[in-house]
Amino acid sequence: MSEVPKMGNIPDPTQENIQEILHKVIIAHQQALALLQQTETAYSRLVPHQLLNLLQAKSIVDVKLGDQVERKMTIMFSDIRDFTPLSESMTPAENFEFINSFLSQMEPVISRHRGIIDKYIGDAIMALFEHGADDAVTGSIAMLERLEYYNAGRERAGYTPISIGIGLNTGVVMIGTVGGINRMDSTVIGDAVNLTARLEEATKTYRAPLIISQNTLYDLADPDKYLIRFLDRIRVKGKSQPLSIYEVFDNDNEKQRHRKKDSLPLFEKAIACYHMKDIAQAIPLLKQCIEISPEDFPALIYLERCYEYQATGQHLGTGELDTGVVWKDEQHTGLKELDQAHGELLERVNALTMQIKEDNCTGFESIFPFLTEHAEKLFPFEEELMRKHGYPFADSHAQEHNRFIENFTALSHKVGNRSEDPRYLAFRTELLLLDWFASHATKADRHFVRYIQHNGQR
Repeated sequence: MSEVPKMGNIPDPTQENIQEILHKVIIAHQQALALLQQTETAYSRLVPHQLLNLLQAKSIVDVKLGDQVERKMTIMFSDIRDFTPLSESMTPAENFEFINSFLSQMEPVISRHRGIIDKYIGDAIMALFEHGADDAVTGSIAMLERLEYYNAGRERAGYTPISIGIGLNTGVVMIGTVGGINRMDSTVIGDAVNLTARLEEATKTYRAPLIISQNTLYDLADPDKYLIRFLDRIRVKGKSQPLSIYEVFDNDNEKQRHRKKDSLPLFEKAIACYHMKDIAQAIPLLKQCIEISPEDFPALIYLERCYEYQATGQHLGTGELDTGVVWKDEQHTGLKELDQAHGELLERVNALTMQIKEDNCTGFESIFPFLTEHAEKLFPFEEELMRKHGYPFADSHAQEHNRFIENFTALSHKVGNRSEDPRYLAFRTELLLLDWFASHATKADRHFVRYIQHNGQR
């Protein structure tokens, strides 16, 4: 047998050599882990862990192009007012310093209220709240409070204070990843996102820092916890049905808050008169509001609208309050019982619209027994169907049912007390039903029926 050749002068490994090699391997492994943790932390600043959880990914490595999940969210858009002229007075470096200074104030507030910052768009923030509208509203109020603190520091440093506008809307959205193989990003897609952007724009029009949609109002556990008043109805481009929007004025200074609370019945009646084109009654009511609260900008805006209507005949309404709503094929859910109930509801709404238009609201309260029967028959049917098929948004859907019943019952009691103008109460009822039809009957109901159809027939 031939001898095995020796490997030069390499000594046989000793226990000390082995220990040294193992020590180096352990050090290298620890350094690699530390680098991995640093990388993970760095990526978490770009893609929040909450977003990864929503996409059911353990880490950024698990995220793939096209990952998507459907959730009911409250979406926030926030933007600095008059940022363009402000930025023009600064150098690019000063712009970056200012934006980062501002965003570093807002980011912790959003996080404390369980918000997920989806993206920064220049000076704007888009955030998501998955645990309900209350987090979004209280978070927005806290952001505006933090802004006061931030502005105090700016003033001490000789800088001009800034203001922001925040829009909130609630709805079912798709959250996922888009892009290409080499570059992708997370995004949120849905009608609810488009309406939120429209609400943020509306804060400029009404000079109201915080505006929420009817959808968000319905998602609040206790709306009476906040200072909220009806503001207007808006239509998103490409959508046939408008929706009511509301001002949250908890962040007004103490004096202004009390003044707006005192003038709230006058204000909401004045807005109703404007939308019913009863300008002769709207003007004195708005003047009373302004007398109580001279800096009530929405009241001042509506007074100007009244004068414009008198001068030109131009009315900034959404139309359906005069002409009613036309049933369209795309509003069908595909479920016979729901479509029949929705059709009957729409007939009642349009009949009420004609009563208001003709100023013949005597006896309009006959709609309330119909609404009671409608809710008692339809809502349990829907809720049983949702539970049977494991509909993921069944609880929030049922909450909307309960809120609707609360609202029309409260109006029914006011009608029974005969303490307010029947035409005004008829308008309030019409508004309630139009919003319900737009946001629930033809949107939320269609969504749950599509879910049932996709997951098997009933």
